[in-house]
Amino acid sequence: MGNAPTSGRRVTAAAKGDVVVFLIGMRINRWRAVRHWLPALTAMPRMLKELSRNSDSGFLGHRGLGGGPRVFTVAQYWESREKLLAYASDQSGEHRPAWAAFNRRLRSSKGSVGVWHETYIVPEGSYESIYVDMPPAGLGAAWGVEPVERRGERAAQRLAGGAS
Repeated sequence: MGNAPTSGRRVTAAAKGDVVVFLIGMRINRWRAVRHWLPALTAMPRMLKELSRNSDSGFLGHRGLGGGPRVFTVAQYWESREKLLAYASDQSGEHRPAWAAFNRRLRSSKGSVGVWHETYIVPEGSYESIYVDMPPAGLGAAWGVEPVERRGERAAQRLAGGAS
């Protein structure tokens, strides 16, 4: 489907099994402390590029979320918690050096930048989606889409695990 709108067709995410959603963000607390927040801001695109190039990473996709001029948030979708944690601890990837550098700068940053993350393991049957006249987003972009009829016309049917 790519980025083309669904042209009146109702589709749903083709996700199977548990879904891992990882939210990560940062907040610039002191605009003038560029040396503290700029490295954190520029690290994320490098990590996303690295993950997107490696089909074995377990990374399925991402979406930037709004938050205001000083808040940056990314929703990421992963095959499994194991693959997410493997990336986080991979000594040869972009994440570990960026995290180590951030922690070194943290001592002198005086709260210039804040970071956060949340991880959600969503069991099968506890998520549903629908996309009409727009490109698939979020879960649908990460997993691909299929006709809504395969999972159920109504949200309650899709949450119950299929058409009834």
